[in-house]
Amino acid sequence: MRATAIDNSVAEAVDEGLGTPILVLHGGMGDPSAWERVTARLRHRFRTIRLHRRQYRLDLPAPVTMADEVEHVAAIASEVDRPLLVGHSSGAVLALEALVADPSLYRGAVLYEPPIVIDEPLGGAKLVPARRALDAGSPGKALSIFLRDVVGMPVPSAALAGFVVGRSGYAPRVARQLDDNDQIDALGVRLPAYAKIDLPVLLIGGDRSPAHLASRLDALEKALPRSRRLLMHGQGHSAELRAPGRVAVAIEKFLDEVCGV
Repeated sequence: MRATAIDNSVAEAVDEGLGTPILVLHGGMGDPSAWERVTARLRHRFRTIRLHRRQYRLDLPAPVTMADEVEHVAAIASEVDRPLLVGHSSGAVLALEALVADPSLYRGAVLYEPPIVIDEPLGGAKLVPARRALDAGSPGKALSIFLRDVVGMPVPSAALAGFVVGRSGYAPRVARQLDDNDQIDALGVRLPAYAKIDLPVLLIGGDRSPAHLASRLDALEKALPRSRRLLMHGQGHSAELRAPGRVAVAIEKFLDEVCGV
């Protein structure tokens, strides 16, 4: 699926199935394939649209702002009938910004651990060593530092992820991941703006995720006027890969019970 944004750039997405539309915004380092295991369980009943986020489109020039990304979300959403937004990690922050920009385009949202700013910046000085490693030609090391110091991943897991990515085709996305974090920091504290979102929102978190993500969900739950919360036991920040069936059931149940589908 393709749609032209206001600035004449072209948004691209994988469009499958029929029914009420669900527009999925993947998280950092990802692409449309990241949520394929979830949408495969939904497209028998829903039209699932997996956006290839502008921040992670290497065929499009950087830098990419959050506002630029919102334009691509809106371009795709305008082609269908009020999709449910499903956003993961930084993609969930993007979903929030899309809801603020034009809530009339959407019927609600499912947000899986958005790393919103609630006090100090997410990255700030913590990203300096990662940028240095990237500039030195070590994207794997840069990602390890980011995952350890910003995301809060355990040191062994962060090191392993950096090692694998540094030697894979995903390495060029590391710079975009750091840029993605910078764009979230540039937003600052947006809770007052999010408090004006008068749409149903499901907040998902895992009990094995870094503690700071739960704190951010706490703040968001208090701010959003029509939110509900789901804690996924035994899951961390990647349930879309480790428990896609459970994530799909949560989305389907939310659409049935809250969005009246």
